[in-house]
Amino acid sequence: MKIAMSERRILVKNHAREYQGARKREKGRILDLLVCATGYKRGYAARLLRSHGRQIQVRPGVVARVDAGLKEKRGRGREYGVEVVEALKRMWECLDYMCGKRLRGAIPVALESLERHGELEVSAEVRRKLLKISGATIDRLLRRERERIALKHRGGTKPGTLLKSQIPVRTFAEWDECQVGFVEIDLVGHDGGSSQGEYAQTLDVTDVHTGWSEQRAVLCKAQRWVFEALREVRARLPFPLLGIDSDNGGEFINQALLTYCREEKITFTRARAERKNDTCYVEQKNYSIVRRGVGYGRYVGSAAVAELNRLYGLLRLRTNFFLPSMKLIEKRRCGSRVHKRYDEPRTPCRRILESESVSEAVKRGLRRQLRGLNLMELDRAIRESQSRLEKHVRPVRMGRPPDQRSVPAEDAEARQLEGAQNEFFEGWANARVCPPKNGKAGKHLPPFKRHTVAPAPDYPLAGCSPAEPTSVSSGKRNSNRDSSKTP
Repeated sequence: MKIAMSERRILVKNHAREYQGARKREKGRILDLLVCATGYKRGYAARLLRSHGRQIQVRPGVVARVDAGLKEKRGRGREYGVEVVEALKRMWECLDYMCGKRLRGAIPVALESLERHGELEVSAEVRRKLLKISGATIDRLLRRERERIALKHRGGTKPGTLLKSQIPVRTFAEWDECQVGFVEIDLVGHDGGSSQGEYAQTLDVTDVHTGWSEQRAVLCKAQRWVFEALREVRARLPFPLLGIDSDNGGEFINQALLTYCREEKITFTRARAERKNDTCYVEQKNYSIVRRGVGYGRYVGSAAVAELNRLYGLLRLRTNFFLPSMKLIEKRRCGSRVHKRYDEPRTPCRRILESESVSEAVKRGLRRQLRGLNLMELDRAIRESQSRLEKHVRPVRMGRPPDQRSVPAEDAEARQLEGAQNEFFEGWANARVCPPKNGKAGKHLPPFKRHTVAPAPDYPLAGCSPAEPTSVSSGKRNSNRDSSKTP
């Protein structure tokens, strides 16, 4: 009957001193007893007894003592050294700290760009390891760095009830577009935590098939600015625009955009109210591009909008040419668990190059543009633009329009908005006290909730300039809030 491994080590340790000081005949007797008790081979047992307590020089100045009573640690050595980890960190920082699976797909393109422009020099062995490393190993090597930089919901979509019956509804399950050019659009508000007054908005446009994304900042969510930004984005797309899918906000559901889509032969659909998954492709980009690149501060005025657009011009290059994404290709349920299978991580540029519906001339232009991009220089420019953008963040004062006192004096458009807001809020400040319902004081409510002042609306004069006629609708507010939000 064999004994446990821990007991074998104790047995070897107890007989080692006796064995090392014994004569030949006595050593043979000790070996016979140890082999019979442990089942070791005779040569292996003799080596254990001889080596116990011996001092071994591991490296100059470091001496280790052999202890047969301790468990021997086995396993292969470390394959990815400091050089590999440092190269990974540089690419990881340039590629916006993405996960290991996505970074694995971005390494070939990023490494080639950095080496071509002299930003990174690695040996042939390090390059071979970088190209064969797995996504799980990348996450393990970068775990400490990710923990070190880890950071320790609001909505603002307003009703667009008109023309809804003329714009068909399209759900997430109905998206089966294998052709480039069908996009989802959404607005992200930069309100800094307060929805009062006017503030900058970002139009986010994402192609469903390739993931190609474009962003454009506007002064506010007025139809005029959103429509103008959408036309600018269309002119910048490397492929023809075939279809648009939006939420139910009035900045999208309006006669101007509907007429434009009909004239340009563009399919125009909308999502269901209170169903963010209907526009899930663009909802993902609202955080991964807009919020991660810009943050949650409040931006007001044309100067802030201009700086936002300069930053978006740099972010679009990094996102579309260097940041790969994975698309869900299969989902099946086994009992209570859902198993998902994704395709290989690929950049939006690569997906366009592999698409048969894009012309060869467009593909040649994208390849030429990709060869001219320096990832490290692009990352430096993005960080400089983000630093400049921080100077445009406006303080938020709760209880009054936050931007009334903080709008730059030299900004003519912002001054016009300021004057209109002052008039509007002076009228609301004189609002009558709402009487209790049915004359009851509401004895189960705290005193400050029994009589309340009618609240001011979240967006005074949204979509109107001072030169235009203004009116405040008394209709019920739409609860659909899937546009200007915190993803």
